[in-house]
Amino acid sequence: MNPLTERDIRTSFVNCSKGEAKRLPLPKDLAEIDHWDDLDFLGWCDLSAPARSYLVAEREGVPVGVTLRSSATTRGFLRRSMCSLCLTTHPGSGVALMSARKAGPAGRDGNSVGLYLCTDLDCPLYVRGKKQPAPGGRMEETLTVEQQIDRTRANLDAFLDRLFV
Repeated sequence: MNPLTERDIRTSFVNCSKGEAKRLPLPKDLAEIDHWDDLDFLGWCDLSAPARSYLVAEREGVPVGVTLRSSATTRGFLRRSMCSLCLTTHPGSGVALMSARKAGPAGRDGNSVGLYLCTDLDCPLYVRGKKQPAPGGRMEETLTVEQQIDRTRANLDAFLDRLFV
């Protein structure tokens, strides 16, 4: 992923108004991010509203931002859930159903799409082994890391495609 500026991020959102995009909080460490090559998307949580998260991915070289809302359910620590993007499992509330309002008129009519995602939105780092989930969080796979990255990107593209349908 190419490095993003504040302006890149704020103008990338497809499922909220320009005013909402202007007011949303940016990642606190945006200026310090030095691992852009390891990111398939930039994801962060809204610290003032824990049920809100944001994701910006590149599609055909153009940043596409999405606002997300997570489910408010909490699960017991012994229960594990799997992220639909990176296929990492987490105990407790480490994975949540996140929904995104669709882009355009469908979104204004209240239509949305959802996906189970790592709540910390660090999927690219889990796939690359740069961040370790709880024990047992990454399954032993016969796919190479590059193939796992391709799968994660394909899963992300499929989710983003559903926003425009």
